[in-house]
Amino acid sequence: MPLTLSRGERTVTMADHLPTVIIGERINPTGRKKLQAALLANDFSIVAHEARLQTAAGAHMLDVNVGVAGGDEPRLMVEAMKVVMENSDLPLCIDTANVAALEAALAMYPGTALVNSVNGEDEKLERVLPLVAKYRAAVICLCMGDEGIPSTPEGRLEVARKIAGRAASYGIPQENLVFDCLCLPCGADPTSARVSLEAMRLVKAEFGCNMTLGVSNVSYGLPERVKLNASMLTMAMAQGVTCPIIDPTIPEMRQAVMAADVLLGRDEWAMNWIAAARAAKQQ
Repeated sequence: MPLTLSRGERTVTMADHLPTVIIGERINPTGRKKLQAALLANDFSIVAHEARLQTAAGAHMLDVNVGVAGGDEPRLMVEAMKVVMENSDLPLCIDTANVAALEAALAMYPGTALVNSVNGEDEKLERVLPLVAKYRAAVICLCMGDEGIPSTPEGRLEVARKIAGRAASYGIPQENLVFDCLCLPCGADPTSARVSLEAMRLVKAEFGCNMTLGVSNVSYGLPERVKLNASMLTMAMAQGVTCPIIDPTIPEMRQAVMAADVLLGRDEWAMNWIAAARAAKQQ
C-alpha cells in the first residue's frame, strides 16, 4: 500500500516493494542538553547542522522534535521547521505531542507531511486525527492505548484496529496510516523484541500499511547497542517495516538497511548496494 509524502516538488514514496525510507531521528532534544539549551536560547544552529548532516548521510525524511521543558513549543516548532527547510530539501515528519504546535507546523508546511504521532487513547484520537484529516497528512499510529503498551501481539493489533476505525470515521484513508508496533528494552523484558515482531506480522497481514519503528529502544541499558539495533532493524524490516526512525549517521545502521533491502527484494538487482560499494572504494 504505497504512501507518498512530499515537500514542494520533492517526494518520497514508501511501500513494501521499494527501498526502505530512512527517517532521521537526530533533531530531537530528548537526552541532549546542548540542544535543549540552544532551543531555549532561540539558537537553531544545532538544528541546522543536524539537518545538513542527516541529509548528507542518506536520510530520506527528517523528524523534527523541539519538545523542551519551559519552551514555547508552537513557536519553536515553526522556527525549527523553517531552519530545517533552509538546510535540507527533504520531506519532514512533525514530531510533537503539543496540538497547538502540530497545527502551527501543518499550517505552514508546503506538502504532505507525516505526523508523529497518535495513539489509541480516546483524547489523543479526538485531538490529533481532525488535524491529520484537515491537512491531508499521514500519521504514525502507536499501538498503545489508555492502559499503556499491550503485553501481547494481539493486544497491539486491537489498538491498531481501534485507530484505523477512528481514522476512517474522519475520512483519513487507510494508506495514510503508518503503524508503529513499538518495542520495549530487551534488558528489562527478554520477550519484548519477539512480541513486537509478532505484532508487526499481525498488523501488516491485516492492514497492509506501511510501518515504522524507533529501533534504538530495544537496546536501552545494554552494551554494544548499535549491533543490537542493527539486528532488530533487519528483523523488523522482514516483518514489514518500511520507514524506520534511526540515526542515519551511524554507518552500521545505514548498511543494515541497504543489506536488508537487497535480501528482501527491495533493491532491484542490488543497484543501490553496488553504487554504495563503488562510492566507498572511491573515498
